[in-house]
Amino acid sequence: MNPLEPASFLAELTPAEREDLEARGRVRDFARGDTLFTEGEDPGWVAVLLRGRVKAFSYHEQGGEALLAVRGPGALLGEVGAIDGLPRSASVTALEPVRVLAVTADEFMAFLQAHGRVSILIMRMLCQRWRDADRKRVEFGMFDATGRVAQRLVELAERFGVPHRTSTGGESVRITLNLSQEELAGWVGASREAVSKALRTLRRHGWIETGRRRLIVHDLQALRRHAR
Repeated sequence: MNPLEPASFLAELTPAEREDLEARGRVRDFARGDTLFTEGEDPGWVAVLLRGRVKAFSYHEQGGEALLAVRGPGALLGEVGAIDGLPRSASVTALEPVRVLAVTADEFMAFLQAHGRVSILIMRMLCQRWRDADRKRVEFGMFDATGRVAQRLVELAERFGVPHRTSTGGESVRITLNLSQEELAGWVGASREAVSKALRTLRRHGWIETGRRRLIVHDLQALRRHAR
């Protein structure tokens, strides 16, 4: 299993809570591009990511995807539909091969009833997501496409970055998650052309380097300053 993301749902469980949850579910594997959940379907089960990363997205009425979030190992998926019983509000697909613990909605609710502390954890997690959503709505009004791309690259570098030594001996950060320009555009709420232009601008400054399935951040502090 991959290292869990800090403060993720699974990372916050006690050994006893985790053992009980694992006993209620079964492990399932999905290939890159497979769909875990489909927007609008009945919420029959929840997933806890054990390995790999997924994207949550919704479809625009005029076509295309609005990328809502990228989740990594330890994340809880599909819990809102299991709790309120309403159709799923987003689709989830695998960005790479993933392994999940699949728990039926009924078993998940029984787990929450048996562990009140976990319900508080989920409340805090949902509050954080709402705060993040509010922050991103503010960003859309305050920043142009280049600023929003810089913000998302900072987030990707902090969450999915590994040290990368350049040919000159400098220390950079290589982002291990491969998002297409279309996916990045859906995340920042801009056209693919605007994202391509933003990446060219950031490359011209020398802050990033891009290639086929490769994105390296050479100056993370400069990106942070541009994203403020």
